[in-house]
Amino acid sequence: MTLIKSISGIRGTIGGEIGSNLTPIDIVKFSAAFGTWIKDKNNGKAKIVVGRDARISGAMVESIVCGTLVSIGVDVVNIGLASTPTTEIAVTEEKAQGGLILTASHNPKQWNALKLLNEKGEFLTDKDGKEVLAIAENDEYTFVDVDSLGKVTNNNTYNDIHIKKVLGLKLVDVEAIRKANFSVAIDCVNSVGGMVLPELLKQLGVKEVKQLNCEPTGNFAHNPEPIPANLTEISGLCKKEKVDVGFVVDPDVDRLAIICEDGEMFGEEYTLVSVADYVLSHTKGNTVSNLSSTRALRDVTRKRGGEYNAAAVGEVNVVTKMKDTNAVIGGEGNGGVIYPEIHYGRDALVGIALFLTHLAQTKMKPTELKATYPQYFISKNRIDLTPEVDVDAILAAVKEKYKNEEVNDIDGVKIDFADKWVHLRKSNTEPIIRVYSEAENEEKANEIAQSVISVVMSLVK
Repeated sequence: MTLIKSISGIRGTIGGEIGSNLTPIDIVKFSAAFGTWIKDKNNGKAKIVVGRDARISGAMVESIVCGTLVSIGVDVVNIGLASTPTTEIAVTEEKAQGGLILTASHNPKQWNALKLLNEKGEFLTDKDGKEVLAIAENDEYTFVDVDSLGKVTNNNTYNDIHIKKVLGLKLVDVEAIRKANFSVAIDCVNSVGGMVLPELLKQLGVKEVKQLNCEPTGNFAHNPEPIPANLTEISGLCKKEKVDVGFVVDPDVDRLAIICEDGEMFGEEYTLVSVADYVLSHTKGNTVSNLSSTRALRDVTRKRGGEYNAAAVGEVNVVTKMKDTNAVIGGEGNGGVIYPEIHYGRDALVGIALFLTHLAQTKMKPTELKATYPQYFISKNRIDLTPEVDVDAILAAVKEKYKNEEVNDIDGVKIDFADKWVHLRKSNTEPIIRVYSEAENEEKANEIAQSVISVVMSLVK
């Protein structure tokens, strides 16, 4: 059983001992800390939006969070079952001072989490997150008297509002999608995607939608992380039913995986690449992804006349870099598309609408579209160390060894070679170095990874 505290919120498994798992007491402490921090920033009065995914513990966690916020004098707008991007949009629409998303993202059903948003509907900065953690750690919150209690307002309209905003984007061509007569398969892993994706596709003019796991029961039909090993069912459906394309989302609908018409994976890394290519073909500008994402985005951006920049891993870091560089689109290689025209957050609904428009306008099949992009393979490995190893010193030594290459140390150490790269990141919770590498094929990606791993092991010895 696990409880993980970070600047973005608190995440853990339901049940067990206080302080070691996500128990009701831990939920109260963290909700009170966040509410207190919001009040302190807003002269004692605050409104917070609360939304949740469909996991089994969601209703229980929602009740505790809303009750706790009310008890410290915060007004709550409870939007109920809603995706992470929907909740982000609701914060700004409500002119709220913050938001709480109750979701453990791609983690299995025994997990849940409280994710924190500021008044812009964006994840907290490192500084702000640490302030909330300190309030929780020191129990620096006070509950109000009966005349000062907050109130809860329920608003279940935000799924529709989100869809309308997506349909209203200039680069979403509903007419082209309608004329394409698409047949689409979707897998919503028994969470809130099942409530919004069918309606989105209907309003986009998709001819036929074949649904898998769209009942929002929280009993996930498979491991909810949208990676190839977990997507065999929809892969088979796409191939058997000869649909034009398949879409898979995680439980909170901020990640998008695409399945080709032949049942093969389009590749999570290429979700952002393809959508960015479409956006850049109509809007001149720059792009951003994190250091562990595919080089293909850089290649596509330069081809379209823009500038690519890399950010440290983490959505908040990508968003900050996007703002600094006036990026017109960005995101992460896990299928996360961030399109500032609607909001600064990963949004699978936006990804679907832009991808279908791209497909309709190019009149290509997904396999044909994928073939137009630079093809790379990413390998993921890890180095298990002992607690006494100075990981920072190891990374510094690696940086020195490869100083003649292009090295980026804003988040671990990334070494860019002419035709490949390796990124080493240390874990904040375990004595582990995660090793990501990319090259033109699997063999070369693994080869460069093992080469750098050997260097690390020689330094350890």
